[in-house]
Formats: sequence, C-alpha cells, structure tokens
Amino acid sequence: MKYIKLESGPTPSGPERDGFQRRYYRKWGSFWADLKFLFSHRGQIREVMRSGQISDAFRERLMIAVTEVNGCRYCRTFHVGQAKQAGISIEEITQYLKGTIPEDIPEDQKLAVCYAQHWAENETLADHDYETQMAESYGESVFQAISLLLRMIWMGNLLGNTWDHILYRISFGKLGV
Repeated sequence: MKYIKLESGPTPSGPERDGFQRRYYRKWGSFWADLKFLFSHRGQIREVMRSGQISDAFRERLMIAVTEVNGCRYCRTFHVGQAKQAGISIEEITQYLKGTIPEDIPEDQKLAVCYAQHWAENETLADHDYETQMAESYGESVFQAISLLLRMIWMGNLLGNTWDHILYRISFGKLGV
C-alpha cells in the first residue's frame, strides 16, 4: 500500500518577505491538490473518524502537535477544546502549546505524536525510515489512518493561516498575527 503524503510542501520554511511568519497556501494549485486529495479520500476519512480505530484523545494529540508547528490560531483554539473534552489534562495541553511532546502520554501513542510533529516540521515530507517505523509499530491500517488525520489538520492549519495572511496583507500587518 502506498503511504499517503504530500509530495511537495506548499511553502518554503522561514519567514515571509512581508514579515508573516506562518505557513499558508501561496499557490491555488497547492490548495486544490489538498482539497482534491481530501475529497477523493472522504470515505476513508469518514471511516477513520467513526471506527474508533484511533481514540479521540490520540487524535487530538496528533492534531495539536501538527497545529503547534504550523501555528494556526483557529485550529489551536478548536483542538484545545476538543482535547479537554477527550480527557487530556491541562498540563499535557500546555506542553503541546509550548511545542514539546509531554513525557507522560500513553506509551503506545508517543511514536505517532513525535512522528506528527516531525512530519509537520518537515512540511509533510517525513523521513522514510520514520515512516517505516510507524508502519511496523502501528500496522499499515492504523498508519494510514494517522496519515489521513495529519493531512486533514495540515489543510485546516494552512487554510486558517492563509486567511490570517490575507488579513495581515490588507491591514498592513495590523491584523492576522
């Protein structure tokens, strides 16, 4: 089975020329490619979300890890609330918000959460050995489910940040930061 990943990141690393610091969709083609991917995998996404294959708390740990790398304020607010509802402690959430992976998360989730952070830091292009380790540790089915979740939050983060970039530009840097 082929791993689900974005073939090229939508933005280069580093600050934007105009001072905007977060990743966002710079080209419509990147946005449409992500949208097409999610639309064409909607049945698999629905199955992942309904199946219980990945618990709510596990999913929220993955979402917050990626969101903190990308810095989407909208996704951060939403997923902190979802994490609280899933039973994740305020102390653990605070660690994610500082950009670190808490030591005391369930042992069976540590590898995946660290992978999610690595995946986002590398603009969806994770190290091949890391992907192999994920597939071996979680099995192909769960790894594919995790990959779908990561793609969903990546697109959500970039959409939120793209909106903020538009606000930033039209307000001459006063909004969207």
